Amino acid sequence: MTYRTRVGAVVLAAVLLVTGAGVAQADNLEDLQSQREANKTEQERLSSELEGTDASLQTVYLELTRLEGEIPIAQAELDQAEEDLAAAERHQTSVTDRLTVAETEAGTLTIEIEDSKTQIASTEDGIGELARSTHRGGDGFTALRVVLDANSPEEFATRTSAVNSAMRSQGQVLDELETTAATQRNSQSRLDAVNVRIGELKIEADEAVVAADDARVDAQSHRDELASLKEQEGAKKTELEGYKDSIEVQQQEIAADNATLDAEIQAIFEAQAAERARQAEEKRKADEAAAAEAAAAAEAERQRQAEAAANRPTNAPAPAPAPAPAPAPPASTGGSGLIPPVPAPFHVTSPFGMRIYPMNGGRYMHNGTDIRSACGNAQVSAGNGTVVGVRPARGNGTHGNQVLIDHGVINGDSYVSVYNHLSRFAVSNGQSISQGAVLGYTGMTGAVTGCHVHVEVWRNGTPINPENLPGWNRSN
Repeated sequence: MTYRTRVGAVVLAAVLLVTGAGVAQADNLEDLQSQREANKTEQERLSSELEGTDASLQTVYLELTRLEGEIPIAQAELDQAEEDLAAAERHQTSVTDRLTVAETEAGTLTIEIEDSKTQIASTEDGIGELARSTHRGGDGFTALRVVLDANSPEEFATRTSAVNSAMRSQGQVLDELETTAATQRNSQSRLDAVNVRIGELKIEADEAVVAADDARVDAQSHRDELASLKEQEGAKKTELEGYKDSIEVQQQEIAADNATLDAEIQAIFEAQAAERARQAEEKRKADEAAAAEAAAAAEAERQRQAEAAANRPTNAPAPAPAPAPAPAPPASTGGSGLIPPVPAPFHVTSPFGMRIYPMNGGRYMHNGTDIRSACGNAQVSAGNGTVVGVRPARGNGTHGNQVLIDHGVINGDSYVSVYNHLSRFAVSNGQSISQGAVLGYTGMTGAVTGCHVHVEVWRNGTPINPENLPGWNRSN
């Protein structure tokens, strides 16, 4: 920071403190910072809502919304800068006025001192002349001699009155001389103090000029910034107009991609159901065969025991009955409850549910939950299962790099989880995976503009909100 800037900042801060504007500015700056943070969060939400649209369209729209968020902030900063400029100019005017008053007072005091000097010099000259006249008159020329040389009582009285008057005048002149000298000393002291104040005010005036100039430059900078933002906003609006015809087409593409994924997941659930039916049929046949075998064995045992009883002496003990078969173990539930792909605490940028398309107000279903995550962060499997899909971004529509995991049956329901936009994979198709094992890494492949987690959970062929699952807790 230069000396000029430091001086301007110090003076401006002092002015704002005196006027009370400093506290208001602090509050405004805090509000503006909060607004910027809110704008960032809104940009994140919009980025998720634009998921699936053309990347360049997303960029234009997000830039437009960023500019629309920045313009009121820039306007508020300009308003504050102009208030600061007005305060600095008022302070500069105040200092200049006080300097003018002080310089006028110094000029008046200087004239008074010069007049006092002239008056003192004149009085001193008069007293000197009187002293010289008395000296020239000799030792005999005294007030007493003047009185005693009178030739009559009347002349004596007259001479006595004249001498007394002369003595009073001389004393008055001396008193006035002392008074004038005292006035001069007082005026000189006041002049010295005023000159000191003038020096201080000149420094303050120079600093006020610097502060006002800096405030003026700052205000102009904010004016230029606001004008630039508005110009950019207009350009982005014009650019966005060129995409409007393609928005409906892109929404249809998103719907088609989602329908394809839906069909694939339905096929997984159908395969699960078919496999469960096959296993149930195999179990039924095995159970029937086991039951028939057990019945045959029981019949053979019954016949053997009957024959033995016929050949046994009448007092022989009966054989012990065959032990009951052990109960079958309970069916596996496929593991514990599902968990989120990133550790808590985490921030959901766009929840599961119906969305309103920001550019044309169209409504569509967001089957996933978007979570804030930096590029390259590991994502883990929601539960135990089998990887049934590892699809690269190329040819996979808006989803980008994608992993599908079949978790089988959990507490009587079939589950599949889906992970989109991965930067790279950590699994291969067909492999088994455990809950919490890394399946891939956060990225921004597909039709998105920023890295984030997109996870979907499907139960019995229907997408559900995973945040309602017991294992999903944002704060743990």
